[in-house]
Amino acid sequence: MDSEQAMPSTSTTHLTPFKYSNRVLLKTILDRRDGGPELIGQRVLIGGWVKSSKEVMKHPPPPPPAADHGPGHEPEPKSDVSCVEILQSRIPFLRTIVKVLGGSSSNNPLRERLDAVFKPAPPSTAFLKVSDGSCAASLQVLVESSVVPPCQLLHTGTSITVEGVLQQSSVQGKNVIELKVDKVLHIGTVDYSKYPLSKKRVPIDKLRECFHIRARTTTVGSVMRIRSTLTFGAHTFCHNHGQKEEPQAIAEIEGVSLEAIKAAAKEKSSLVEELKRTDSNKEALAAAVQDLRKTNELASQLEAREKSKPKTSQKRDNVNFGPRFRADKGESPKHVPEMLMFEVEMAFTQLEEAMNCADDFFKFLCKWVLENCPEDMKFVTERIDRNRIDRLQSVISSSFERISYDEALNILNKVTDTKVETKLQWGAALTEEDLSHLSEEIYKKPVIVYNYPKAAKPFYVRLNDDGKTVAAFDMIVPKIGKLISGSQNEERIHILSTRIKDLGLPREQYEWYLDLRRHGTVKHSGFSLEFDLMVLFATGLTDVRDAIPFPRSYGKANF
Repeated sequence: MDSEQAMPSTSTTHLTPFKYSNRVLLKTILDRRDGGPELIGQRVLIGGWVKSSKEVMKHPPPPPPAADHGPGHEPEPKSDVSCVEILQSRIPFLRTIVKVLGGSSSNNPLRERLDAVFKPAPPSTAFLKVSDGSCAASLQVLVESSVVPPCQLLHTGTSITVEGVLQQSSVQGKNVIELKVDKVLHIGTVDYSKYPLSKKRVPIDKLRECFHIRARTTTVGSVMRIRSTLTFGAHTFCHNHGQKEEPQAIAEIEGVSLEAIKAAAKEKSSLVEELKRTDSNKEALAAAVQDLRKTNELASQLEAREKSKPKTSQKRDNVNFGPRFRADKGESPKHVPEMLMFEVEMAFTQLEEAMNCADDFFKFLCKWVLENCPEDMKFVTERIDRNRIDRLQSVISSSFERISYDEALNILNKVTDTKVETKLQWGAALTEEDLSHLSEEIYKKPVIVYNYPKAAKPFYVRLNDDGKTVAAFDMIVPKIGKLISGSQNEERIHILSTRIKDLGLPREQYEWYLDLRRHGTVKHSGFSLEFDLMVLFATGLTDVRDAIPFPRSYGKANF
């Protein structure tokens, strides 16, 4: 009875192969909270690259003692004798020939080669850590020497495609299960003398010398998966922005006003009264009554939804979103010549709403990466920054500080730190050091600075009523600096024309831009997210070149 209870239950979880290669992605095996014991016994085909390896020799069992049949008994002759056994039986004869031809020197190369050829290799097992790039963890793979010689598998970087059965790990440790291989379908050898990645951990700055190979490392692989997750999260936020779960009928008529629905209900009510007066057939009257009832219900739902909205809110419509590259020659740990930007543009919004959206967007990305990339976030927390997950959670739960440019100037002029300029005059641009000091030393959390002097921002930013400042803002994040920049843009054509003239810009080049204000202009706002810096913040890296798959420098684009 006890033995029956100890037996593992039959697995009801079946791994689904990847549709386009017929292999099982390792993340479907390894990304399980319990380690995947329910997968034991399943047969899978996997592919990947060897991250590390070792060969363990087996001690062959001693030969069984010969049976003693008494004196005078001769052993029965073997019916099957292999070629190797025949050659081994002739080794003394062959060695005699070698001795005659080559002498009896102990360092005779011919004799050494002969001994090596006829010496049987002891059985062994190759223990491989294999990764396919789908997750941070590696799968332990066991290959017996009887399946393939271990020397073909042990070099780091070797690619393999193998088939076998998942079993309980033979070695206690992180792994709950391992793969016992019985078929090797492919081996991609590696030129180990030239391969840039060794078994030992390579410093991340050295990996910049081999951008085309470095994604095979666990660290860079995790960073790139986090980057991919953030990209999807950014699209998800913009796609879902402003959408709510509503009854199907309301979703079908999105954009139709409540007044139009009430007008339709009035017309249908008149139709019902007309059918009653003319004594029409009952079917037509019943259909009209039913139609009127549905229209009145729809009007009631729309009216209730309108009343539930805050009076100060405005509908954010036409959310346009897209990546944009900014290129220049500058280069620093937080800046490379080519940076990826994510832009959000919203019609019918003002500065306050744009700041709210930027606040929500940043928090959404922090939460998204924690929820959708937990294993990679755990890895970068262990390997890069042990406080990274806590920092992201702190951002999600905190309220950001919002201060005007004037308030920022007064605060910075009171600072005694010699690294910060303390004699700032009104209108002076705030440097990266100034902004970082606000978020890291003064408030110790993200800070939004708004209402900048008009000379510090582009011509298209909306002029405030004071005539000196414009409706622009920057979000500053600790350890990163300026992450988001945004503004409410000028919709008044006469003020926009004046700004173009005052700055000496060629008006003819901006006629298309002015057309957007001539014809159906509305208040509108937007912002840009420095996406590469967002990856830097999410991972805890300190150099943006490590957060970009193939960073390009001025005059250098090898990859």
